[in-house]
Amino acid sequence: MKFSIERGVLVKAVAQAQSVVERRNTIPILANVLIEASESTVSFRATDLDIEVVDKAPAQVEQAGSTTVSAVTLHEIVRKLPDGALVTLTDDAGKGRLTVEAGRSMFSLATLPKEDFPVMASSEYQTTFAAPAPVLRRLFDKSKFAISTEETRYYLNGVYMHVSEGEEGRVLRCVATDGHRLARIDAPLPADAEAMPGVIVPRKTVGELRKLLDDDEAEITVSVSETKVRFATPTITLTSKVIDGTFPDYTRVIPMGNTRRMEVDAGDFAKAVDRVATVSSERSRAVKLALEEDKLVLSVNAPDSGAAEEELVVAYADERLEIGFNAKYLLEIASQVDRENAVFMFNSSGDPTLMREGNDTSAIYVVMPMRV
Repeated sequence: MKFSIERGVLVKAVAQAQSVVERRNTIPILANVLIEASESTVSFRATDLDIEVVDKAPAQVEQAGSTTVSAVTLHEIVRKLPDGALVTLTDDAGKGRLTVEAGRSMFSLATLPKEDFPVMASSEYQTTFAAPAPVLRRLFDKSKFAISTEETRYYLNGVYMHVSEGEEGRVLRCVATDGHRLARIDAPLPADAEAMPGVIVPRKTVGELRKLLDDDEAEITVSVSETKVRFATPTITLTSKVIDGTFPDYTRVIPMGNTRRMEVDAGDFAKAVDRVATVSSERSRAVKLALEEDKLVLSVNAPDSGAAEEELVVAYADERLEIGFNAKYLLEIASQVDRENAVFMFNSSGDPTLMREGNDTSAIYVVMPMRV
């Protein structure tokens, strides 16, 4: 195998592959990327047995062939080469070596046989549909902060992507929760997605998927089965197992009867929470919100480190209310607001609070209060 490829193209392709590879591997071949060259295209394939990514790139192929080499080492080498360099990769199967040449630099890397590389079994996908990258980016970006990190509740360790009923018909919905906060994001249902089975997309997959969604012009082909999900652009295909579990009935925790409405500038609110939380104790990070007509007082009282208080002008016309929250959760939810104003709907100091952007119900967030 021998081919030449522009350094910028190569670094992008190898970066996606090496990020899938687990750093600590008991199986040596899983640390490698499978490089396959044919005609004018080279593909780079990496897997951790749960996720597989294949990135295709244009190259001048002199001799077709394939081999596997350490993904992290190759990425580090290519990353450090000068911009615009033409990189030539030559595989000597007899010696088990891959030579990487660029200008006056030359590297010789150990390879492993391509036959040992595990390729994820292809599966029959029940549903395939296309969605614009910005739509999927919004669905996952706005929900992923609420993914649980508790390994015992493994069925919460991802984003639940499914078809549901919205206020104006059927929608493609992403939901994530860790029991303390919840994010529910809707998008118009793409054509051909009606029969899609609901799947829990794992946290690592959501992180890897984000790299496919940066191009606003891209159309992403999404294929879903009961056990796998695949996201594909013309050059990159990301296939992942889904979490084998049942996502809880999240509709039961979304409050529908909250009537106390507070509207506040999301940016000002986030900055104020951040400032007063500076003195809160690391363990609880509790911030108290005291609401009265058109006024919000944020306060923290930490006996060990001190106290803080800040007043904000808000739109609020209900009776006085005092309620406490974890500052980190408030900050994460406030940072999801794209428009200027965040609307908080309260019931009492012990009930979950709902937040949305203005009157837009396509993205709603729920946060549980805490005692302060």
